[in-house]
Amino acid sequence: MSNCPSSSSGSEEEDEGMDSYRKGGYHAVRVGDSFAAGRYIAQQKLGWGQFSTVWLAYDTQSSKYVALKIQKSAPQFAQAALHEIEILCAIADGDPSNEKSVVRLVDHFKHVGPNGQHLCMVLEFLGDSLLRLIKYNRYKGLQLDKVREICKCILTALDYLHEKLGIIHTDLKPENILLCNTINPSKDPIRSGMTPILERPEGNPNGGVSMSSIEKKLKQRARRAIARISERRASMGGVGVVPKPARCLDGIDLRCKVVDFGNACWADRPIAEEIQTRQYRAPEVILQSGYSFAADMWSFACTAFELATGEMMFAPKNGQGFSEDEDHLALMMELLGKMPRKIWDLKRIRRLKYGTLDRLLVDKYKFSDADARDFSGFLRPVFDFEPEKRPTAKQCLQHPWLNTVNQAHGELKSESSDEKVNVGMSNLQIKLRK
Repeated sequence: MSNCPSSSSGSEEEDEGMDSYRKGGYHAVRVGDSFAAGRYIAQQKLGWGQFSTVWLAYDTQSSKYVALKIQKSAPQFAQAALHEIEILCAIADGDPSNEKSVVRLVDHFKHVGPNGQHLCMVLEFLGDSLLRLIKYNRYKGLQLDKVREICKCILTALDYLHEKLGIIHTDLKPENILLCNTINPSKDPIRSGMTPILERPEGNPNGGVSMSSIEKKLKQRARRAIARISERRASMGGVGVVPKPARCLDGIDLRCKVVDFGNACWADRPIAEEIQTRQYRAPEVILQSGYSFAADMWSFACTAFELATGEMMFAPKNGQGFSEDEDHLALMMELLGKMPRKIWDLKRIRRLKYGTLDRLLVDKYKFSDADARDFSGFLRPVFDFEPEKRPTAKQCLQHPWLNTVNQAHGELKSESSDEKVNVGMSNLQIKLRK
């Protein structure tokens, strides 16, 4: 259960620590604390980031659960919150029916505490991130029909942000896309029948956090640590370690929404030269040659690949005699073909091992030839090194791969798929590089 904090999301495994609970830092929240003249009552912490903490809260006015995001109080964090509120207000105003697969801002206000004045955002309550879904599925990759369902939601959001609002998200990745519901129904306050806490529990200085709950958290961390060790052993071919199969995801609501607009910007007002989390960063951002909506599309394609395979498409690192940027560009070229010299000449890395995306899907991830061909045919145009040649989100929504029906043994096109892709698809006729 999580509504991601703003920019630079915190670790799902560790607490934020106590050092930042000081002047200019986080606001200390206790279960039962009230906000906005008593309208919102804190229930439990959902997550944290470098800029904020996020709490499950009960809205006494609407009788609904919401996510309460409380920004640090220092001026730079307040300024970032004002920018995010401006973006979120535009998103909400342009989507009154709340159907564009983007998180909805419910309210915003200021809260004064011992550490200063904190800007607070109230967002609709959502479920687990796609990163948590990938982990839940034991990094095995989702079935392609489920990948399609998620991709349609993300592309709907990007089409709305890009075409109607002129907003670039700049940090699209699995952590910043949340399912509309929790994977585990018992973690959902509505489906689990949770009774809202309307006042602070008495007789407990920790605001209702008992020793048993602290012990429970410690045990959960220990179990996660053991699981990570087991995963590493399995990936290294450890003796006696049998990798667990992928979980069945049937019954999980895969509708999702794009969240975390702390780093978003208007296309005509970019706010930073370097954007995007490293693994999802577009080549034009690495090369600092300017960026626009196409940078989000590159991140989308990286996310789609990760959903289908369970692994990041690009995981660059520094090496002897070359930088992380150079390794990243080399990995791109090995899989997607040579980058035009007018864009970049890789001088310090000469020996590249070229391959193709569809062969990678077959050889490493055991896709069928047909599935690999069709999925790579969907992704490959989005991975064009020249951003102006990448299809838009609207064009991707018309691609045949998104309009097929998954069968038990392969992919069959729906009767109407050919009709759906006749409009605006001329830009997608891009040949695979050999």
